[in-house]
Amino acid sequence: MSHPYAERRARLLAALESPAEQTEQTGPDGARPEALLVTNLVNVRYLCGFSGSNGALLVTRAGALLATDGRYTEQAAAESPDVELVTTRALTAELASRAAGLEVGRLGYEAEDLSVGAYRRLVASVADAGASTNLVPAGRLVEALRVTKDETEIALLRGACAIGDRALAGLLPTLRPGLTEREIAHALEAAMLANGADAPSFATIDAGGPNAAIPHHQPTDRPVEPGDFLKIDFGARRGGYHSDMTRTLVVGAEPAQWQREIYDLVADAQRCGTDALAVGAELSAVDAAARSVIESAGYGDQFAHGLGHGVGLVIHED
Repeated sequence: MSHPYAERRARLLAALESPAEQTEQTGPDGARPEALLVTNLVNVRYLCGFSGSNGALLVTRAGALLATDGRYTEQAAAESPDVELVTTRALTAELASRAAGLEVGRLGYEAEDLSVGAYRRLVASVADAGASTNLVPAGRLVEALRVTKDETEIALLRGACAIGDRALAGLLPTLRPGLTEREIAHALEAAMLANGADAPSFATIDAGGPNAAIPHHQPTDRPVEPGDFLKIDFGARRGGYHSDMTRTLVVGAEPAQWQREIYDLVADAQRCGTDALAVGAELSAVDAAARSVIESAGYGDQFAHGLGHGVGLVIHED
């Protein structure tokens, strides 16, 4: 499967010039950055494909330069063949020097990704480069681009969802009273791996009985009892992309009337939220469409969780 990294970098360069981003991406004199130093590893992967744990990327009009250390030279060459590669331990210093050599006057940086110490080292690196390069905070520019998925990303997301679907379908016939939350969670994670996941997207949430009311419950050794609500929140990661799904079921008995009523209420809220989804719809309106159903039934104070969230290279995206 091909990856449109060059197209993503072109979108980034266009966004640097976009007036719509003017409020967040300007220097003290209102000037726009000419290039971007990318230090957030998720954004590095999005823009060039490199998935190692140490790297930084310089994106300029002249091209892109990936810096990493010697542990990842072969991996970087394989994953990011369309960018220049430099092997160094001083990532930001090397890229700052390269930016100066390219006569970049205004270098954008990911302000929300850098610690105070990392920022000070970047300032020192720019000064050591001996050029008139000015640093300009770039905000969450790449994260904003990641909100809109391209066809490659959509295919990977669908694949991750399909893995989760297959894993759950294989697990359901094995569920029975007496299994512990921890045993069920481990079985589901093993099933995802067996179905092609690189890893679970996050630690599986498996909550039985009263624990099902805890949104981010951590599985325990509590056995599931007959008639328990069992809430399973899980996801699969494949090719860097995540799935995230939640299912609620009753184990070992027919659902009680109160369980049917609350289940149907939540299903109705879900349908109303889905019906409100449309291109151009405000996400707050989608949330309100679902939330109003819960509130009308008198459970508004129990709807503490958000309706949903973005998903992609990280499990909770903008």
